[in-house]
Amino acid sequence: MTWFSFAGRVWDRVEKTCLHLPIFLNTVLVFSITAEVSYLVLVEAPLQPDQKKTQWSTVWKTLHLLVQYFMFGNITWNASLFLKTSPSIQGVFLGSEGMAQGWRYCYTCETHTPPRCSHCYDCKVCVLRRDHHCVFFGQCVGFRNYRYFLSCLLFMWTGLLYAVVMNAEVFIIILKEGVTLHSILLLLMPWIMLISGQVTARAFAFAFIADTCVLGFLLVAAFLFFHLFLLLRGQTTREWYSIRRPYNLGLLGNLRHGLGTRWYICWLCPLIPSPLPGDGIHFQVTESLELDPNRSR
Repeated sequence: MTWFSFAGRVWDRVEKTCLHLPIFLNTVLVFSITAEVSYLVLVEAPLQPDQKKTQWSTVWKTLHLLVQYFMFGNITWNASLFLKTSPSIQGVFLGSEGMAQGWRYCYTCETHTPPRCSHCYDCKVCVLRRDHHCVFFGQCVGFRNYRYFLSCLLFMWTGLLYAVVMNAEVFIIILKEGVTLHSILLLLMPWIMLISGQVTARAFAFAFIADTCVLGFLLVAAFLFFHLFLLLRGQTTREWYSIRRPYNLGLLGNLRHGLGTRWYICWLCPLIPSPLPGDGIHFQVTESLELDPNRSR
C-alpha cells in the first residue's frame, strides 16, 4: 500500500507538471521572440551602416518598439485574463426549473447541465458553452473567457507576422551564400547544425527563432481564422461539423454574443469592458434543437 500511495503521489506531480509545461514553453517562446525582435530593431537593423542614421532614426525605432510592446502587452494580458476567468459551472446557479430542450445530465458532476455545456475530462468539470480544451493554455475555452482567447490569438498572429517581417533580414543573411546544403540545414534543422558544430550559438539562436516565427505564424493563423469562421456562424468547435445552426443570430448578433456588447472595440485592450448579453445557460435559438428525422434522410 505504501508503494502504491507513493507511486500515486509521483504520478499526480508528473501530471500537474505536464499540464503546466505548455504554458511554460509558450511563455518562454513569447519572451524569446520579443527579445530577439527588440534586438533586431535596436542593434542589427538595417544591414547597411550608412542607413542607420537615416531610415532607422531614433523616432522610427521608438515607433517600432511601441507597436511591438503594445502587441506583447495585449498577448500577455489577454492570456492572463483567459487563465484567471473560469468558464466552468462552478459557482454558477444552474437551477432545475425551466429546463427545456438541450439540457442533459452529467453523471460525473452529478448535475443537470444547460445546452452547449459539456464535461471536460482534463479540467474535470462541466464548462458553459464549451468550445474546446486548449492544450497550449491548459484550460477550456468557454462562455466567459472566449473573448480573451480570441483576442490573444489575434495579437499573437499580428505579433508573429511582425516578427516574420523583421526576421526577413536573418533569412537574407543566411541565403546570401546561395541555396547550399549548409543554408538549407541551418533554416530547416538548426539544432543539428549546432550539435555538429557547424554554426555558432548566436547564429543558431537567430535561425531557430526565425523558424519558430514562421511556423508559429502559420499555426496561429489557422487557429485564428477557423475561430473567426465559427464566431461569425454562431458555432463552437464542437458544433462546426453540423449543418444545423440553431444558435445563429446573424453577423452582428453572433459577434455581440461571442465578444460582448462592445465587440467592435473590446479587442483593442482586454481592460475595455464588454458585458456578454447572455448568462451561458439560456440561449436564443432560431430553430429547434431536436433533429428533424425527415431532414436527416
